[in-house]
Amino acid sequence: MNKNYYAILMAGGVGSRFWPVSKNDFPKQFHDMLGTGETLIQKTFGRLSKLIPSENILILTNEKYNDLVLEQLPEVTERQVLLEPAMRNTAPCILYASMKIQKENPDAVMIVAPSDHWIEDEDTFINDVNECFEACEKTDILVTLGIKPTFPNTGYGYIKFEKECEDAIKKVAQFTEKPDYETAKKFLITKSYLWNAGIFIWSAKSIVSAFEKYQDEMTALFRKGIDDYNTDGEQAFIDENYPKAENISIDYAILENAPNVYVLPVSFDWNDLGTWGSLHAKLEKDHNDNAVVNAKTLLIEASNNIIRTSSKDKIVVVDGLSDYIIVDKDDVLIIYPKKKEQDIKKIRNEVKDIFGEHLA
Repeated sequence: MNKNYYAILMAGGVGSRFWPVSKNDFPKQFHDMLGTGETLIQKTFGRLSKLIPSENILILTNEKYNDLVLEQLPEVTERQVLLEPAMRNTAPCILYASMKIQKENPDAVMIVAPSDHWIEDEDTFINDVNECFEACEKTDILVTLGIKPTFPNTGYGYIKFEKECEDAIKKVAQFTEKPDYETAKKFLITKSYLWNAGIFIWSAKSIVSAFEKYQDEMTALFRKGIDDYNTDGEQAFIDENYPKAENISIDYAILENAPNVYVLPVSFDWNDLGTWGSLHAKLEKDHNDNAVVNAKTLLIEASNNIIRTSSKDKIVVVDGLSDYIIVDKDDVLIIYPKKKEQDIKKIRNEVKDIFGEHLA
């Protein structure tokens, strides 16, 4: 394997739309959401290990998930787990990890990937990432992976690329945040828009240079600790200085400003597993489109539901329900319309306020 290849695995999110399975102290990336026998972070780590030396995969996570990471990824050492003392969105943590990697290996190229996405065709994914790695080794470019849209999804950001470019990796013309339905339909008609998967590839040199140009204050903040990176003093520096960083995403901080941003339209099947509905789409279903994880069920005039229990011995009887999320987890049972799944985050907060923090 190429020793210059690195990965930054993003594993700090809460996944609040998967409540009550995903909770503050045990978020969705540490659950086997698909019933495959592997948690999402284990599946993602294994996928990246096909191309990247396992010791070069860094896990960025909140400090309270340190034990979960080490428990679920026993091949990982404490050196590989980067602990965020505060939530500051994606730009600060990517800059921190990139500086750390660059100090260790100035020739490094890296992929930044969420820990909780679902990718079926892993071989195609690896081939696409390898193509981007090779391009980033030769050229000062920042690359994102774009998913060919299959329907006018209003929950994803979109990337417009320059159609006249005949190269596989295409120049980005514009980023668009989550559009309304009519706009998303127009995007599909043009065939020049892709879903933004939030998976990025670049050299350590290129991304740090971009931060120096477009985020000089943040770069100066993290540059102060350069002598501490990869030493025993690293965590103390991060604990003191990380909370001072601006709360901003990599998209707003860098990608929407830099002129050297490119996209590779990929062909593998991808899902960000952001909601119960998106999970339902990827699970096996019965003849009435009911998806069941763990539970034993008796379903009568029930269709298009997702049913999940924490115990495989739990018996669930459903009669006359369609398009519902039915989840039993510890002290919480939720029976909720799929069409309102975006409100689950709000419901979670209401339950926390009424019944206590431990339920969130």
